[in-house]
Amino acid sequence: MKKAAFPILEFDPAQEAIIDPQKLIQQRDVPEQCVVCFFADVIAWLVAHHDARVIAHSQSEIGLHPLYEIEFEGKRLAFFHPGVGAPLAVGMLEEVIAFGCKKFIACGGCGVLDAEIAVGHLLVPVAAIRDEGTSYHYLPPAREVEADPVGVAAIEAVLQRQGIDYLRTKTWTTDAIYRETSEKTAAYLAEGCLAVEMEAAAFFAVAKFRKVAFGQILYGGDAVIPGGWDGRTWHTREEIRRNLFWLAAQAVFEL
Repeated sequence: MKKAAFPILEFDPAQEAIIDPQKLIQQRDVPEQCVVCFFADVIAWLVAHHDARVIAHSQSEIGLHPLYEIEFEGKRLAFFHPGVGAPLAVGMLEEVIAFGCKKFIACGGCGVLDAEIAVGHLLVPVAAIRDEGTSYHYLPPAREVEADPVGVAAIEAVLQRQGIDYLRTKTWTTDAIYRETSEKTAAYLAEGCLAVEMEAAAFFAVAKFRKVAFGQILYGGDAVIPGGWDGRTWHTREEIRRNLFWLAAQAVFEL
């Protein structure tokens, strides 16, 4: 490991860490295919209406983090909520990989940097600006990280088959939702980012490091635009959120 001016740039490529989920966590009988679902309301609905059962769980000071399973089109499908923010989401993903899941599609909402993008319009990230800290512990420093092309292709195959409009885009991954300034949003929009969220860059980095298949679908939510913010009641769009889960479920079986 080379010393750098800032600790975040001191990447250590060692595969094994002192606390290693691959050694600490016993593999379980879990499906290979898994949806990473950011919608707690959708998970509650799946538990209530689709016989979702807990097959494993992680644990933190927040409490238990269940890994669920349902039957989807005659096949086993796992899903879990990763929490919010890159460090927690990556910790949850690491443990689910250690349980034995190998193919992932994440579904969630995002802020949009262009107000012309309607609430609910789907975005498929093909790369992420690394304005967070977690990815720097999985990949050498770089401005951005590309999404797994296999994951992108799986999502696109489903959306095209369904005739659903979507936008391929870069996304801006940040740790600080209350520091999305007008200058930054304008700069990242000019760089090709239509979306802003908190996890994609870290997810893409972990997927590369752990060699698992991964893709992500986002739906346009609040408008984060220079000079103002519009919540657009994005988090209440129940039908959009449920439909997005089923699209992610279809996509993960394309991997």
